[in-house]
Amino acid sequence: MFSIDRVFRNETLDATHLAEFHQVEGVIAEKNLSLAHLIGIFTEFFKKLGIEGLKFKPTYNPYTEPSMEIFAYHQGLKKWVEIGNSGMFRPEMLLPMGLPEDVNVAGYGLSLERPTMIRYGINNIRDLFGAKVDLEMIRKTPICRLSKKD
Repeated sequence: MFSIDRVFRNETLDATHLAEFHQVEGVIAEKNLSLAHLIGIFTEFFKKLGIEGLKFKPTYNPYTEPSMEIFAYHQGLKKWVEIGNSGMFRPEMLLPMGLPEDVNVAGYGLSLERPTMIRYGINNIRDLFGAKVDLEMIRKTPICRLSKKD
């Protein structure tokens, strides 16, 4: 299950941060689901969008353990950019749901603008979303399509 929507964060605006942006939030519930499965899902998902060589970094999230941030390298900015955050829900968070003990639940939040920046070599996130977007660039840029190879 997932949703795509605008979110707001009190962020300092720069080349990779907006106060208002789009995010994919979701959960996956499956028997014996693990963080390794989640890494495989994100690796394949972003590969189909043309983004490879991800890095996964352990992090703290209050409701998930283990948790990880997902990074992709931005060639133009010459740095690793966070494109998502995820983790396995802690067992005590799942108790009220009454799920079978062998069902694990993962949660994730993925950026939409940052992977788009990386995929199309855009160096400033404000060129994608906001009042100063170059509409001619948007009209001329091809739509990202999923790979049909696999």
